[in-house]
Amino acid sequence: MPRIVTWHEQGLLATDSPESAEALTCACFLGAVDVAEYLLRRGIGPAGGMGTGLNAVHWAANRGQLAALELLLRYDVPLETRSMYDGTALGTAVWAAIHEPKPDHLSIIETLLDAGADVQEADYPTGDARIDELLRRFGAA
Repeated sequence: MPRIVTWHEQGLLATDSPESAEALTCACFLGAVDVAEYLLRRGIGPAGGMGTGLNAVHWAANRGQLAALELLLRYDVPLETRSMYDGTALGTAVWAAIHEPKPDHLSIIETLLDAGADVQEADYPTGDARIDELLRRFGAA
């Protein structure tokens, strides 16, 4: 059992604490979907904490954690929350796909757009033909 789950079950980590919100953000960063789902089911808000300047959805998008992103979407995570860099989840995903590419970044961008993320929040054109085509399909101009 993951240590964070053990701590929560022992009452060492209150559901409404900033630490629990940060634990969700860290779980999404790492792609620890089982931990993230455990925390979400216990009432921790899907946006998580912003102690690093990015919240749970920003980090899932940045680190290429598609399963974590899909989980957060099932819990109605807000998509237009701004990070310390003034970027939304979509802007973060596009930036990361160009500068720190991971295998699932294109799928993450499409998933965010399908979920209603504002296409205007992505820097366009990106210089990547696949990303630019995807953004154009959703109305980037």
